[in-house]
Amino acid sequence: MVMIMIFKTVDPRSIKDNLIKTLAEEWALITAGNGENYNMMTASWGFFGEMWGEDSLMVVVRPQRYTMEFIEKNDYFTVSFYGDNKAIHKVCGSKSGRDVNKTKETGLTPVTNEKYVYFKEARMVLVVKKQFVQQMKEDAFIDKAVIDKWYPEKDYHNMIVGKIEKVLIAE
Repeated sequence: MVMIMIFKTVDPRSIKDNLIKTLAEEWALITAGNGENYNMMTASWGFFGEMWGEDSLMVVVRPQRYTMEFIEKNDYFTVSFYGDNKAIHKVCGSKSGRDVNKTKETGLTPVTNEKYVYFKEARMVLVVKKQFVQQMKEDAFIDKAVIDKWYPEKDYHNMIVGKIEKVLIAE
């Protein structure tokens, strides 16, 4: 049985979670698109803080990921958390939305509008307005061991910085 949450909106600075720990251990879904078409992917890397005077975050997405196409085409994306439900991430972290319907395979219930998509089963959703996108470049790496360990295919992540416009917490 899937629990569907009711959300309250909170200020980003009132989030009780240690977001570094939450992202690293719980993981998240990055979802981009709108009610017509969207995709989501599992993420466990990123940053939270202040940028350009705004509560912000940065996520990283490899250029070949289907979700990156939606990030490029849309002004908003969401970052959502699901507690210890790793079954969602087994699908969204290993299968492409080009090949499967991840919504159907995960059983998630989308909440959509013309700007963004999130899922009713989330415990926390960050609605983010995209502000900056840039692909990492090999010559910018000071520690070349990072390249050997994480980028053997030279498929450097895109860094996406966004302003957190809304935080939804499940009640």
